[in-house]
Amino acid sequence: MNKNNVSKFEGFSPESLTFLNDVRVNNSKEWFESHRDDYNKYLLKPFQNLVIDLSEQMLNIDDLIDVAPVINKTISRIFRDIRFSKDKSLYKNTMFLTFKRGKKEWRDAPAFFFEISPQSYRYGMGYYSASKESMDVFRKMIDENQKSFEKAISFFDKQNVFTIEGEEYKRILDSTKPTNINKWYNRKSIHLVHNNVEVERLFTKDILKDLTTAFTMLKPIYDYLCSVEVRKSKEINK
Repeated sequence: MNKNNVSKFEGFSPESLTFLNDVRVNNSKEWFESHRDDYNKYLLKPFQNLVIDLSEQMLNIDDLIDVAPVINKTISRIFRDIRFSKDKSLYKNTMFLTFKRGKKEWRDAPAFFFEISPQSYRYGMGYYSASKESMDVFRKMIDENQKSFEKAISFFDKQNVFTIEGEEYKRILDSTKPTNINKWYNRKSIHLVHNNVEVERLFTKDILKDLTTAFTMLKPIYDYLCSVEVRKSKEINK
């Protein structure tokens, strides 16, 4: 809920997903400009309202998180950057929001995310693409104080919402670590994600409740990853 305790988010609509499918089929500037009002109504506005309604809870999780409901802050662009891509499609057929601390190199920082596509949606938290330096510090902190990490992930085995994703090393980095630690420890990057194809839930306010509950659940491991980044910065700047 936003700070005025008045909900602005009413859910997405079937037209939201239809637009994302149509932009994939009709990927041209002419088509998009002729349907810009649909984009604003069915995608941009609901995303802005969702960010507004989540903002208070996200600031309770971390008061350094950026909650401005604008494109390139919390809301993704629909325009693709095709300068260095083989895929020259002008527009994306997905749209997402992120909640993260202001940082120039956003790929290497923990962030909360929510994304919709024509047939599914997903949400979670973690690194977009962690650097080797971040993951090295992550493992070092576990080595130094495993109990602290176990406390940060104590919620995980009690829930059935999220799974752990991120490329894993082919070899076991530390065979002395128990399985419940190694499924985190042995990754090149890491994020927790919930994938869902029951898109009808997007058309109600229930998705707002889901995100509020889920993001709050992830706070302990989010805090831990933030401490990794603080530690990494201190070690780099020694």
